[in-house]
Amino acid sequence: MTKLYERDFYGWTQDQADALRRRSVNELDWENLLEEVESMGRQERDTLKSRLIVLLLHLLKWEHQPDRRGRSWALTILEQRARAQELLDENPSLRPVIGDVVASAYRLARIRAAKETRLPIRSFPKDSPFDWASAMSEPALSEDDVD
Repeated sequence: MTKLYERDFYGWTQDQADALRRRSVNELDWENLLEEVESMGRQERDTLKSRLIVLLLHLLKWEHQPDRRGRSWALTILEQRARAQELLDENPSLRPVIGDVVASAYRLARIRAAKETRLPIRSFPKDSPFDWASAMSEPALSEDDVD
């Protein structure tokens, strides 16, 4: 079973799905199934983190470069908020770790903000000034603001 997993992942997934459908526990590749299921969970967390990196990056740019605020930044903020909220709604078990995800995302957003704004990295707080609630609400933007 492991050999198929290593040489033809798609074929392995189809075999495993078939064995699951038939409830044939003896045909399941338990070790690799476990690894893949855990990986799917990490992927959801990583997707949320990616959304938050982009959101926090634009919030930092919004805060530190008010003269450059524009429609594009506002729409990016609105989009990433909507996508992050949707992902959290679809995966409510991520709620207990959202603070850790925001903190982790901020560390990367801070670096990207320094790079994109060309401001010194020390211009941005070392610890995130945003928690989930503030990142999702401040600044208060709506679709009416970006017409």
